[in-house]
Amino acid sequence: MPAMTAVDADAPTGDGTPAEAVGPLVRGVGVLRRLAEAGGTLSPSALERATGLARSTVDRITATLARMDYVRLDGRDVVLTPGVLELGNAYLAALRLPALLGARADALADELDESVSLAVADRDGIRFIHQATRRRALSVSFRMGDLLPAERTAPGALFATEWTERDWAHWRTRRAADPRDTAFPAVPPRPEPAPGTAHDTARATADALDAAFADRVRAARRDGWALDDQLIEPGLVAVSAPVRDPRTGRVACVASVVSHTSRHPAAELPATLLPRLRTAVEAMEADLRTAPPPEPGPAPAGLATWTTASKQELGRDFVESLARGLTVLTAFGEGRPALSLTDVARATGLSRATARRALLTHEHLGLVTAAAHEDRAFTLTPRVLDLGFPPLSRTTLSRLAEPHLRALADRVGEPAALAVLTADGTEVQYTAGAGTSGVLTVRIPVGARLPATATSLGRVLLADAEGPRSPELAEVGARGYALADEELESGLRSVAVPVRDRAGRAVAAVNVATHAARRTLEDCVRHLLPALRTTADDIQRDLHRVSRFTEVPTT
Repeated sequence: MPAMTAVDADAPTGDGTPAEAVGPLVRGVGVLRRLAEAGGTLSPSALERATGLARSTVDRITATLARMDYVRLDGRDVVLTPGVLELGNAYLAALRLPALLGARADALADELDESVSLAVADRDGIRFIHQATRRRALSVSFRMGDLLPAERTAPGALFATEWTERDWAHWRTRRAADPRDTAFPAVPPRPEPAPGTAHDTARATADALDAAFADRVRAARRDGWALDDQLIEPGLVAVSAPVRDPRTGRVACVASVVSHTSRHPAAELPATLLPRLRTAVEAMEADLRTAPPPEPGPAPAGLATWTTASKQELGRDFVESLARGLTVLTAFGEGRPALSLTDVARATGLSRATARRALLTHEHLGLVTAAAHEDRAFTLTPRVLDLGFPPLSRTTLSRLAEPHLRALADRVGEPAALAVLTADGTEVQYTAGAGTSGVLTVRIPVGARLPATATSLGRVLLADAEGPRSPELAEVGARGYALADEELESGLRSVAVPVRDRAGRAVAAVNVATHAARRTLEDCVRHLLPALRTTADDIQRDLHRVSRFTEVPTT
């Protein structure tokens, strides 16, 4: 989709970019977007081709993003990391809707046993801000942050009931420039016209599709709900209802129940699913009316100092203007949805001039918008979710842990593993691991189950479980780690620590295993345990970032 133009008095350059825009920031945002569109992983050469940037520029940008913990350099690939979610999380926290309404959407999904989503408007598209997806063989694959064209969705028709003529003009321009929706990677492109199809026939087909959308918008305005009857692909259906802002009466977001025709034919959705959806929407609107004002959380501190120190350490490989520009987005958050230029400068420690240029650049890129009055306040837009959110919003704990386990195994020269407790609490199941190249090494495959009481992994998880605990498990809980000494197998020793979720519950454990001839128990505690705890902290940090607004399955 075309970039939003800046609303500013500064003269633009020939390509429409404002003269004061920060070039490295524009290029860095482009790299993050290309990575997200590619599923989170690209080689530097592929990034060079996708962005049109010189290889040296790509290398400097990715080195800067790696320093910020937004990407990691994995062999020959550049991979998005959960650290980049701090950008999307800043938008979602400032928006508040996922935190206020997500539990209602989850409860509705449980009641109906169907996928439920919340979406907001993004110009002439819709973007998902919450997903409660059913885990079954045939399920909906949309992710949080995915952008869909308004005309191919039920929420789009509801948002379009509030479009101005300028919005409709923008939509028509976009449709004419991209009739197959190739700018929306989350949806299948429309089919190519049949070979030999006359231009007039293709144009008439496009006009008919556009007229059908206008008809759906009129019906949505009349009925107060909208239907998606296989608009995106055959078999996929949905029914949607608007959740209105109690202060303005405008659509704050749209709640949808999504299914497929084998479960619910589209014609039956108004009778089978819409009544319960409307009840849930009424409860959501009541939540919005009664929600107390948010308490502003702590703004990020010391960002300007950190970027300066990084520049001094890394030299030309660190693009300071890119790092400072991205940190501006993290100044927003819960209780800080709208910030003035002075607010942003104060929160980041940047000068007003630096903050102004970054905000101007983000406005040009469509990542922030500003009020028209002189002392305008800036707010984040849904487009911030473009910067890595979709490919990371459907990850699992095992995927988050894998790179950290590999690094741990390389550091200590011993195999490492992640495991969870089975539902009955009697076994642990291995869900991720990293081995070593030694001749004599521990090899327990992913998926294997072992008795919980005979393993360090199981003991550290049982020590955190509810209910009475043995003195031994109480001691494990108090010291925060567990040891197993040749209890599962002769010669096998291991030490384990818990991995905790945002609520402090131990949802998994990570361990290092060794042969008794190589390390004593004292050596396990003195030398392996510190590295193990650091790894658990790294996994927890990533888990907390991803799970702030999304569910992270442990298996």
